[in-house]
Amino acid sequence: MSGGPDAGAPTETGRLASAKERVKHGAHAALDPLVDLLVRLGVSPDHLTIAGLVLSILSGIAFFEGHARTGALVLAVAGLCDILDGQVARRLGSVSRFGAFLDSTLDRLSEAAVLLGILGFYLGNLLALVLQPERALMQISHGLEPVTWAVMAMTTALALVGSFMVSYTRARAEGLGLDCKVGWFERPERMVVLITAGLLKVFWAMSAALLLLALFSFATAAQRVAHVHRITRRAGMDQLGGQSDG
Repeated sequence: MSGGPDAGAPTETGRLASAKERVKHGAHAALDPLVDLLVRLGVSPDHLTIAGLVLSILSGIAFFEGHARTGALVLAVAGLCDILDGQVARRLGSVSRFGAFLDSTLDRLSEAAVLLGILGFYLGNLLALVLQPERALMQISHGLEPVTWAVMAMTTALALVGSFMVSYTRARAEGLGLDCKVGWFERPERMVVLITAGLLKVFWAMSAALLLLALFSFATAAQRVAHVHRITRRAGMDQLGGQSDG
C-alpha cells in the first residue's frame, strides 16, 4: 500500500506537536516534588481546580485595575494550579470523567475572567476619555488616539471568542466520537502570551498579545474544523452532519 501524503518525514505541525509534548513532560517532571508535597498535605485535584479559578478572577480584577504585572503574576500561579490538578489526580488515581469535565468547564471561566478584566480596562479608559475631554486631548498630543481604546476592546472580545472556539471545536468533535487533538495555539500558549505581555507592562506589548490571541485562536479553530472535515470525508461520515447541539 502506498504511503500517501502523510507518510515519510514528519511535518512542521508534527514536529511542533512533538516539541510541545517534550516541554510538557519536562514541566511535569520538574513539578513532581511539589505534587508529592500536595498529595501528602491532602490537597485534592478539585481544590487546585477551584483555586485556579479564584486566582484567575483575581488576575482579571488586577488587569481591570491597570495592575498588569500583578495580574500576570497571579495568572502564572493560576496556570500552575491548572497543571498540578491533573498531575495530582493521576498520582492519586482519582482521574474521573466528572473531574475532567469540571476542569475543562472552570478553565473556560478562568480564561474568560482574565480577558473580561482586560476588556474592562480598555472600556474604562475609553469612558474616562468621554467624561474627561482634557485627558483625551493630552493622549492625542502623545499620539494615542481615543479610537485605539475601542479597537483594543474589540480585539480583546475577539480573543475571548477565539479562545472559546478553540475549546468548542475540540469538544464538539470529541462529542461526535472524533479525535481532535490538533492545533498549536491552545490554552497554555495563550496564557504564556498574556503573562509575558502583562510582565512587560507596556501598551504595545499587550496590544500585540491580544492581536496574536485573536488571530492564532481563530486559526487554531479553523485548523480543527479542517481536520474534522478531512477525517469525516475520509471515513464517509458526512451523513452525520447537520446536527445541532442547540
